[in-house]
Amino acid sequence: MPLDLEDLANEQVLYLTTVGRKTALPREIEIWFVVHGDRLYLFAETREAANWVKNIRRNPTVAVRIGERRIEAKARVLDRHIDGHLWDEVTALGLRKYGWGDGLPVELRVVFPPIG
Repeated sequence: MPLDLEDLANEQVLYLTTVGRKTALPREIEIWFVVHGDRLYLFAETREAANWVKNIRRNPTVAVRIGERRIEAKARVLDRHIDGHLWDEVTALGLRKYGWGDGLPVELRVVFPPIG
């Protein structure tokens, strides 16, 4: 059965697992997210200083858990100049969902069907 991210849009948090850039060990964080089209978007409050963003810059393959759903994805840090319109759209979604949408947006593109 194909994954419809809109079914998960009302969940409050997801768990993002990156690969540690220094240790190569899994690093999991709990974070707010929004759904836009067929992608998930996260916001790094501390922007490029966030360790999870640094990990993604080194290795964009991530794992995501939302409720009981497990998803493999490729992450991409948005660029304000190249992705300006998209940046504004996902920021507006964050403001509507959480009352907050500041930070550096990171896009997650599902690459495999959900696990489990």
